[in-house]
Amino acid sequence: MLMTLRRSLLILVLACTPPGFALDRDALLDQTNILLLPRERPIPQLELIDQDGLPFSTSSLQGRWHILFFGFTACPDICPTTLSDMRRLLSRLPPETREQLQVVLVSADPARDTPEQLKAYLSYYRAGFSGLTGDMEQLLRLSRALGLPFVPARETEGDYSVSHSGNLALVAPDGSLRGHIRAPLKLEGLQRMLPQILENER
Repeated sequence: MLMTLRRSLLILVLACTPPGFALDRDALLDQTNILLLPRERPIPQLELIDQDGLPFSTSSLQGRWHILFFGFTACPDICPTTLSDMRRLLSRLPPETREQLQVVLVSADPARDTPEQLKAYLSYYRAGFSGLTGDMEQLLRLSRALGLPFVPARETEGDYSVSHSGNLALVAPDGSLRGHIRAPLKLEGLQRMLPQILENER
């Protein structure tokens, strides 16, 4: 009941915004590339490793909002662009919104993306981003649960690439999947609407 009320309030708020930011019939925020799911989707219990080499279970996603995407540190284009855009977005959000958000890069290339490699790579952006790596089967299960596909590389050594989605997953403080931010990121729209979505989708 409470969730239904909050969703109704969100739709009302968005309906009062300029036409470019209105919610369409499918709950798709076209001008922000955010697709909210009609209902929350649970994420299975999985065990991974964070950028500090510490165990990380998907239950640790509870407690705050997370924006997750799959990539790899040797990625030549999608990943650096996404992380740079997310850094700019976070810098433009109100402090109270920033405090609720954690951006997480989940590796689609665990053979090369050790915790040390992830930490060094993410530290370049100086934005407090987190990283996850681990067993390929666990990563694939998380990929399916979040609706962010990637194709594991056949190679494990040398210079190779990994095909992966450029979309991001929006996970709520209860640990459930609530929607997706589709690539390319539309920073102006996200800056305007994310605070309202986070407030009304809790």
